[in-house]
Amino acid sequence: MPANFGILAWNWASCETGIMPRLALRVVAAVLGTLTLVVGCGGDGGSGKGRRPSGAHVTIRVPGDAPTISDAVSLAHPGDLVLVAPGVYHESVKIDTARITLRGLSRDKVVIDGRLQQPNGVVVSAPGVAVENLTVENNTQNGVLVTGSAKAAAGLPGQSGGYDTGDEPVTFLKSFLVSHVTATRNGLYGIYAFSAQNGVIEHSYASGGADSGIYVGQCKPCNIVVRDNVAELNAVGYEGTNASEDVYVVGNRLVGNRVGLTTNSDHQEKLLPQKGSVIAGNLIAANQQTATPEQADGGWGTGIGIDGGSDNRFIRNRIADNSNAGLVITATTDLPPVGNQIVDNTFTGNGVDVGWTFPTATRGRGNCLRGNDLGTTVPARLTTTAACPLPAGSSSPAGTWAAPTAPGGIPFTEVAAPAPQPQFPNAATAGATAVPPVPALPKTEGIRLPPASLLAANARVQTS
Repeated sequence: MPANFGILAWNWASCETGIMPRLALRVVAAVLGTLTLVVGCGGDGGSGKGRRPSGAHVTIRVPGDAPTISDAVSLAHPGDLVLVAPGVYHESVKIDTARITLRGLSRDKVVIDGRLQQPNGVVVSAPGVAVENLTVENNTQNGVLVTGSAKAAAGLPGQSGGYDTGDEPVTFLKSFLVSHVTATRNGLYGIYAFSAQNGVIEHSYASGGADSGIYVGQCKPCNIVVRDNVAELNAVGYEGTNASEDVYVVGNRLVGNRVGLTTNSDHQEKLLPQKGSVIAGNLIAANQQTATPEQADGGWGTGIGIDGGSDNRFIRNRIADNSNAGLVITATTDLPPVGNQIVDNTFTGNGVDVGWTFPTATRGRGNCLRGNDLGTTVPARLTTTAACPLPAGSSSPAGTWAAPTAPGGIPFTEVAAPAPQPQFPNAATAGATAVPPVPALPKTEGIRLPPASLLAANARVQTS
């Protein structure tokens, strides 16, 4: 369910780290009527001020060794740690040196604040970088952007509004880590991995994303793990677009958004179609929160949306109290959903537990269910007529139901502030983080159905 927000007009050429997201710049339309953005791009790249301590694999302290985060990053060599003291930093940090660790001493008190004048809080365009234990907020686009796309990093959109248009091959960033990061009140995505592989997004919090809190897009094979995060008060909690093969979304709390999770195919990005994600052990509940940015396609009250995605597995998720539907399968224009498996999930209190609906010309095929605790399905008797396993070519039945009307939203700048979040262990003494070339992928047999209280202590929106 890609979100199509209104276009925010400004001078893209003036901002080195500005980016044009798919379907132009999708920013919640409510902002346009209430807010005038003053665009500035200061802080990128650093001024070279400060000094790097002598030696290999050193710790560069901000502000002790360098006055700004960008200055410290510009001084760092591979293997160095940039350690940031509590404070509010009005800058956009670009990391283009490999194997740097950027870490705050206090997750809640080290704040990179874009003041609605910067497109991105942190841009990572080099492999092996870790971003840890800090807050990124009030950016017109993204809190943390991790990308191997030179156009995305430099703000050079293609003619169709996507990043990598034309015939050139996709360039991936190889390996990254985002851990213990709070991303709130950002105009597009809180934590955004685009054209990146071999990474982990973990123990983080995302709210107030006018498109989605956490986004993984345009990768194949991705080898990306998204685990133990809280995404709430976003238009969409987690979105995976054209993200295929070994994407594991595991143990996350996706509660209190407009839509909890989508996995979809989109012609605005390369590497169509989306396929091969594992969505397991997540709590996906109560996704009809009104005090959120509007979802441009009108998505509301939906736990999981599969929009033209294929060969995905949904295993032992708790999907509850979503007023429209717990899980929806549909098609993206000419891209049918094929071979999605819904296995051993628990559905309670949803408007419709599982609903399949397709355009007349684009029917799903081979989608199936097995071992789920559920009630209502549309069409009826899906547990019998679409029981796993099914031949890949078997046509999926479809139906319709009366969905609730989505209420108006609020500007992303007005979303409630986060609750205090857990700190990175031993932030001052742990040393730089060695990011593995390829992360260890979860084994699904060890993933259990989560409790309704999953990560509740870190969330503002509670389940009933």
